[in-house]
Amino acid sequence: MNLSRSEFVAVNGIRLHVRRWGAEDAPVLFMLHGWMDVAASFQFVVDALGGDWQIIAPDMRGFGLSDWPVAQQGGGSYWFHDYVADLDALLDHYAPQGEVNLVGHSLGANVVCFYAGVRPERVRRVVDLEGFGLPATVPAQAPGRVRDWLDEMRTPPQLRPYATLAEVAARLTKTNPRLLPARARFLAQHWSKPVINANHANDAKGEGGYILLGDPAHKMVNPVLYRLEEMMAVWSCVRAKVLHVEATNSETLARIAGKVPIDVFKKRFEAFPDWRERLIADAGHMVHHDQPEAVARLIEAFCAG
Repeated sequence: MNLSRSEFVAVNGIRLHVRRWGAEDAPVLFMLHGWMDVAASFQFVVDALGGDWQIIAPDMRGFGLSDWPVAQQGGGSYWFHDYVADLDALLDHYAPQGEVNLVGHSLGANVVCFYAGVRPERVRRVVDLEGFGLPATVPAQAPGRVRDWLDEMRTPPQLRPYATLAEVAARLTKTNPRLLPARARFLAQHWSKPVINANHANDAKGEGGYILLGDPAHKMVNPVLYRLEEMMAVWSCVRAKVLHVEATNSETLARIAGKVPIDVFKKRFEAFPDWRERLIADAGHMVHHDQPEAVARLIEAFCAG
């Protein structure tokens, strides 16, 4: 296993935890994880890369070992554009000049695709792993969406604790039955932390149980509607070549598309000036966990070209 090294970077008033793999003088791949995930999620892809690469992957705000500003201030919400601003600041820190290669999964894929449209001069390649955007909305949905958000502001969502790391790993394999046990055990260590109780000195050893390393506020309803036309306008400004990777018969795509036929739903991707697609068999939404070797081959071939 290629071990990562950790560092913290101050951006936009918070500290982001960043994992780095590889030599600092090697070509760089920036990787952004998905919703309720962490940077260590890319470990298996990093191990499968055949070339000489430096990987830089942050825990996005509110996840992993990065600051959780909503929890720290006692309430509020997370906003998509803050993730975009954090990426912008990280690139200024690590690669202030030139174009970069961006890889994102799910939420992270949506962030890197958006960023590539608003800063097109900064992006050379985009690899989008199971990033589909969200269902299109209509203005009539706004009152109910805001009402639901106000209700959740009164009673914010919570995450339940797990008794052991084995239970965390079991939770991961329940969500993704394809996940190998050894990978589930590795992820459980990075996806959770011991519950700390001031009255129990042994809690740091996990005797008080474990909680997931994601601010529960991420589960709140977003009061801002997803405006597909605006998103496509941003995508149309992308200069970089874009590689979209999804699982064959993706269940996530089917869920997001809902009643919209898949071929109709995917017409949104025609907004990208230079877009191509690859499918990976025997994989689910966590395609980088299920088939990391296949994902690594696609990333290397696309970003090295």
